[in-house]
Amino acid sequence: MSFQTTDSKKEEFRKYLEKAGVIDQLTRVLVGLYEEPEKPNNAIDYVKKYLGSPVDIDVDKLKLEYEKLKDENIRLKREIADLKKELQAAQQEQN
Repeated sequence: MSFQTTDSKKEEFRKYLEKAGVIDQLTRVLVGLYEEPEKPNNAIDYVKKYLGSPVDIDVDKLKLEYEKLKDENIRLKREIADLKKELQAAQQEQN
């Protein structure tokens, strides 16, 4: 019984990949790699480049920058909220 379930899950996943165009795209990239006269030293980078993924990206640097920007965003939102409260208080004092 579990054998049939596993096979049906595999078939369902294969159909999903086919419908999404993943199989065609992977076939193209692998054929392109096969047809390269001089094989690249790093096949993974070749596949990434072929699929449009940026190469030579420092992920750790981007994560650090993201965290800094996220913290700054939180700080600025708090500052905006505080300034809005000050503005409301000043407007109420004038009335």
